[in-house]
Amino acid sequence: MNLLIVEDEVRLRNALANNIPWDKYGIEVVGQAGSGTEALRLIDRKKPEIILLDLQMPEMDGLTLARQLRQADPFLKIIVLSGHDDFAYAQAALELGVMKYLLKPAGDEDILNTVLEAAERLKSELEQRHNEDELKQKWELHLPYLVNEFFQGWLNGKYVPWEIEQKSRDLQLDLQNDDQYAVAVVDMDPLSKDETRFSRRDVSLLQFSLGSIVKESLSTSPCWVSTDFAGCTVVVFRLVGDEMPNVALQKINAMTQKLLFSVQSILKLSASAGISGTTGGWEDMNKLYMQAVRALQNRIVLGHDLAIPYREEQGREPVLTLQPNLEKALEIALETGDEDKASETLTTLWDGGMEKAESVEEMHEHILYFESLFVRMIQKQGWPVREVAGEDYVYFHNLRELTAKEQILFWLQRIIRSYLAYANQRRKSTSHGMIKTILTLVENEIDQEMTLHAVADRLYVNSSYLSRLFKQETGKAFSTYVLERKMERAKAILQEGSRVYDAAAAVGYRDVSYFTRVFRKYWGVTPGEVRN
Repeated sequence: MNLLIVEDEVRLRNALANNIPWDKYGIEVVGQAGSGTEALRLIDRKKPEIILLDLQMPEMDGLTLARQLRQADPFLKIIVLSGHDDFAYAQAALELGVMKYLLKPAGDEDILNTVLEAAERLKSELEQRHNEDELKQKWELHLPYLVNEFFQGWLNGKYVPWEIEQKSRDLQLDLQNDDQYAVAVVDMDPLSKDETRFSRRDVSLLQFSLGSIVKESLSTSPCWVSTDFAGCTVVVFRLVGDEMPNVALQKINAMTQKLLFSVQSILKLSASAGISGTTGGWEDMNKLYMQAVRALQNRIVLGHDLAIPYREEQGREPVLTLQPNLEKALEIALETGDEDKASETLTTLWDGGMEKAESVEEMHEHILYFESLFVRMIQKQGWPVREVAGEDYVYFHNLRELTAKEQILFWLQRIIRSYLAYANQRRKSTSHGMIKTILTLVENEIDQEMTLHAVADRLYVNSSYLSRLFKQETGKAFSTYVLERKMERAKAILQEGSRVYDAAAAVGYRDVSYFTRVFRKYWGVTPGEVRN
């Protein structure tokens, strides 16, 4: 939960932000404001869920601010912290929807408990807001889109079996792990030059019409109809009972031909379909889909208005098979710096492809595959391949120098190590640059009030990220470091004989008594004792 503190008294505002262990309870102080006008600007940028609000402030009083905020966001939780022990103030605040009215000086524990209560109440209200009936309506409205998205992912090999099982259950799809499936891809044929009713601009409309006809025609068949990324209609057929694959494929072929006849009769335009050459289970869906796509591509040779079954080329499966799940796993491992996982995934990709290569031509196909895979991943980060690969860059433009499987595997493994080393170097360089900027800010603006959120805003980064990065690089929390530098500077100024007031102002404290308490807590002596 995000908390904004609105209090015009600097000392109290700092105490509220720094003396209460908010982060321990999942509360993040996203900003501090000294006036109602400043609060409005911060609220627009930071979007807090809870506001700790003083009533008496310059420019705009707390009640006026509370009224505006409640009108804009009825779920916003406002806690008033006021010095007015007046029933009229409290009543006015509560009538505006203020959650609680605390009197100064409230203890840190009371304030913390009240904010935590506000957080729990907000969670409860949000849960009630999304009640079961409303969610059900939204779910039913979006269900067709979610189902289509699932089938697109499944057809493209995006999911592993447990994901298929979970997502199909969530989407209320009756998919059984032991069932067998076949795939058909249906698409409108290109328009002839004599066609006057439709033009190329109508392709999307015709594809939508095709999908509607297919769904209606197959409504009683055991199948699911979706669209792929190219806009083609994809039909996933489920085999019934112990039906033999060849018998099932014959039926699917006949059904598809009948379907194409319906399209011709309704739209007065032809469509063609590609049908997978085999049947398979969950894990074979990408293979079946690619077979159907390749079969459909043969309409270039065979002509239009055809249901085309897939036929193996030269009687064997292609050695090079795309494995999008493993490619994604490798990319994630590289981006997260997990060298063991990256090496393990590379080995799996290798065993599923290059290890089976039986000729020089097949080896070169696999080298090109791995080369393009790594080039894509490197360039996705915006890095030059030459810098990342280093001495191994030579093989990217001279693949003929890779003459043995063992040599190729070692090259790929070195590329992984080079990628991770380069990424680590870039991260350190970026981190060091940002931390150096922060340290310079602290030194140059030590005479001003300085908070982590203000610095994060100036650097256009998230305050939580900056906090973690600063502690990782320096070993200290940002607030601890700033306090150390201020106290060190104040001590040096006092030892030069300056007045306590001047030392306080020089390190950003406008309240001398508050500065004295902080100084004594840090050094164990008062500023006056150090000066004397």
